[in-house]
Amino acid sequence: MKRSFCLGTMVVAAFLFTTNAEDGAKARMRIIPGQVIVPKEEAMRRIWGELVSVDLATRTGTFRKESTEEVMSFRVLPYAELLHHATFGDLQDFRIGERAIFRMHENDAGEWAWLTYIQDEMNMMNGHKEYFFVDSIDRERSQITVTQANLDKSYVRQKEIQIATDAETRFWKKGERANFDDIEVGMNLRTKTHGVGKGRVRMCWEVFLDDESLLKFQNEQKTVHSKRLREEGAPGYVDVVRGSEVQVTLFQEAVEVSRQVKEGQRVRVAVAGVDRRALGNQLNGRVITASMAGPLGKVNVEVDHTETGLQAANIVRLWIAE
Repeated sequence: MKRSFCLGTMVVAAFLFTTNAEDGAKARMRIIPGQVIVPKEEAMRRIWGELVSVDLATRTGTFRKESTEEVMSFRVLPYAELLHHATFGDLQDFRIGERAIFRMHENDAGEWAWLTYIQDEMNMMNGHKEYFFVDSIDRERSQITVTQANLDKSYVRQKEIQIATDAETRFWKKGERANFDDIEVGMNLRTKTHGVGKGRVRMCWEVFLDDESLLKFQNEQKTVHSKRLREEGAPGYVDVVRGSEVQVTLFQEAVEVSRQVKEGQRVRVAVAGVDRRALGNQLNGRVITASMAGPLGKVNVEVDHTETGLQAANIVRLWIAE
């Protein structure tokens, strides 16, 4: 069944409130380490920008806010949705310069620094079922003017958008390489674009002249993501440890594993570091219960040793034993 990755509606979050003793007003939702929390509308900003830098070891980076030129720093939360090529990906998949939406939240110091998703342009347009409709073509400058709207144009997001291409741009039609000359007025297409270090520029890395071509990229990314889950384990948080019993919440990106985990299955669990890579020994165990909480997996495991070394709020990796 085809699934749409339209964000803001997919995460089941543990929304926490505090009460002001003086006026009884509810305070903003806040992020708490070790819990999957995505503060809602008044406590988030969705910012279009250009990726400037990434540190995979610390899962931090910077992006240039395209509307103001401000360079903003971010720290990727362990459960952040990293949506690449219209499906789940990882921080390493994003290219420097890529144009994307960065969903930001305030840290304890009041800085907009916590990141709960990077949504690439492909994912945004595919999830909202929107296209760029070609209004005019400047073949001399290899540029097109488009309107962004849904397929029947009952909703128009923006008109007169300038889309640029250069010698590095690749064009795709029916899943095969095409050319700029294959673009025609009235055609609906999608793109993967990047900035050029200044202003709101949409320079194309990829131009998809049909859905088939975009889906080819999406399916290739799904294969990569599935392979990572098998090899690196499904990421999650430890919720509770009681002796040999460990309760884990698997993140949304691991939904395909969460749906496969069944009572009685043998699994392996290992604590992970800040970079989310597994550390030390893997603990063998048996699944007591497994269920879904929306897109999140809830797995209760009885490990083979009483001394697990795990603590609540640890980042872990979980594998289904072969």
